[in-house]
Amino acid sequence: MTATDLKKLLERIQTWPEEAQDELVAVANQIESELQGRDYLATREELRIIDAAMAAIDGGEVAALQNFVRHEARLFAAGAR
Repeated sequence: MTATDLKKLLERIQTWPEEAQDELVAVANQIESELQGRDYLATREELRIIDAAMAAIDGGEVAALQNFVRHEARLFAAGAR
């Protein structure tokens, strides 16, 4: 990828919804952390999701675990894991 490709991509990203931009920033930050050899630190949102999933599992809700697994799979596919 060239500098021109990156500039064009950044221009397109500016038209994305804010939530999508935030997700891209989170993924890029995670990639940068991994490249610098730092440990992964969960975001507050990820911790909230994990806490909610654990509470639901403790309450016998299997669907919450499935939602958590889907969320983690999406992060893994995006390169955040």
